[in-house]
Amino acid sequence: MKHAKNIDSPIKSTLTLHLEPEDNLRLTNLCGQFDQHLRQIETHFDVIISNRAFQFEITGIPLQVQKAINLLQELYVVTKNEQLAPEVIHLYLQEETHASPVDKAKKCKEDDNASVSIRTRKGLIRGRGPNQNHYIRSIQTHDLTFGIGPAGTGKTYLAVACAVEALERDEVRRIILVRPAVEAGEKLGFLPGDLSQKVDPYLRPMYDALYEMLGFEKVDKLIEKNVIEVAPLAYMRGRTLNDSFIIMDEAQNTTAEQMKMFLTRLGFGSTAVVTGDITQIDLPNKEQSGLKHIINILQGVKEIRFSFFESKDVVRHSLVQKIVDLYEKHES
Repeated sequence: MKHAKNIDSPIKSTLTLHLEPEDNLRLTNLCGQFDQHLRQIETHFDVIISNRAFQFEITGIPLQVQKAINLLQELYVVTKNEQLAPEVIHLYLQEETHASPVDKAKKCKEDDNASVSIRTRKGLIRGRGPNQNHYIRSIQTHDLTFGIGPAGTGKTYLAVACAVEALERDEVRRIILVRPAVEAGEKLGFLPGDLSQKVDPYLRPMYDALYEMLGFEKVDKLIEKNVIEVAPLAYMRGRTLNDSFIIMDEAQNTTAEQMKMFLTRLGFGSTAVVTGDITQIDLPNKEQSGLKHIINILQGVKEIRFSFFESKDVVRHSLVQKIVDLYEKHES
C-alpha cells in the first residue's frame, strides 16, 4: 500500500491498495454485482473508490480512507471462504462504526481463540459483531440461553441455525419450535381453521429459517416424522423434553406463569434458547411480561447465559436500525 498523495482539496487524500493474492472470483465477490458492495462502502465512509482489477484508489478524508482500506482488506480475506452480500457488508460497516478500540481488540482475541460459526447444509453461518458472536458461543456451550433485543438482530435465525447444526450432528433427536399465541391487535378466534392452522402463520419466521437451511422437502419429512415440531406454547404444558433443542420465539409475550412452565420443561440432554424483544410486548391488560420478569430472577446463574442485542446489531435494511433508534429515543 502506498502512502498519501495530495489532490485538489487539502483536507483529502488518495491512497492506493493492491489486493493479493490475485483471484478473479474473490474480486468479483468483494465488489458485488455492478460494484454494489463498493458503493455501500463509499456511501458509509464518504469516500470515492475506483479500481482497475486488483489495484484500488480510495479518495476522501484521510481517517475515513484508512477505515475503508482496512475494511476492504478484511473483506477480501473473508471472500476466501464466504459469499458476500449487501447485508453482510452492512454488518461489517456497523461493526466498524460502533466498535471501540477495546471491542476491536476483544474481537481479534476471540477470533484468534475460536471461530464462532455454525455449519449447516446451507454452508457456514458466522456471527457478525461481538453480540452475535457471544450469542452463538453461549448457545453452543450452555443449556439455556436468552437472546434479547430488537427485531432484525438475528436472534431467531441464529438459534434455528444452531438447532439444525445440533440435529445434523446427532447431538439432539428433535427440534421443537415454540411461540406464544399472542399477536399485536389480533384475535386468533377470528382466523379460519383449527388451532394449528390459526397459529402456523405466526410461526412462519421459524419455518422460513428451517426451509432455508434444510430445504422444503427435508423439513416437511422431518415434521411428518415428528423430528421437527412447531407448536404454540400452550402445547408444552405437562411435557418433559429430553434430547431436544427447544426454541421459544417472541418470549416477551409470555406471562410469568407461562415462562416458568416453559423453563421447567427442560429435560436431560436438551438445549433451550429463549428469544424476545421487551420493547414489543403485546400482552393484554398490561400484564407483566414473563421475559422481563425472568431477567431479574436468573441473572447471575452461571449455567444460564443472557445475550443482549442493540440497534447496531440489526441485520436488515439500514433504515430499520434508524427506526429502532428513533423509537427508543421517543420512548425514553
